[in-house]
Amino acid sequence: MRQKTVALWVQVFETDVLKPPNALSDNEWSFPMPKMKTKSSAKKRFKVLGNGGVKRAHAFKRHILTKKTTKNKRQLRGTSMVNDRDLASVAKMLPYA
Repeated sequence: MRQKTVALWVQVFETDVLKPPNALSDNEWSFPMPKMKTKSSAKKRFKVLGNGGVKRAHAFKRHILTKKTTKNKRQLRGTSMVNDRDLASVAKMLPYA
């Protein structure tokens, strides 16, 4: 484990990802920030529009459709917009959208 860590640090120094303190103005270490990951479930369910809104599909349309009325199934067609109260959580799941 120790050798892997040392080898990783050597690789980091050689690729200039991590700059030594004398190369920086404030004598601080410079680490590249980790990339935020997009939630796979969110990228399958939501589409971000040009105006900043988020489009989603209606729920209750996958199974047990025989007991639902035709009117109910018709009204669940298509897409709708994510509620304003939920936009923050959706935006957190889709950081680069």
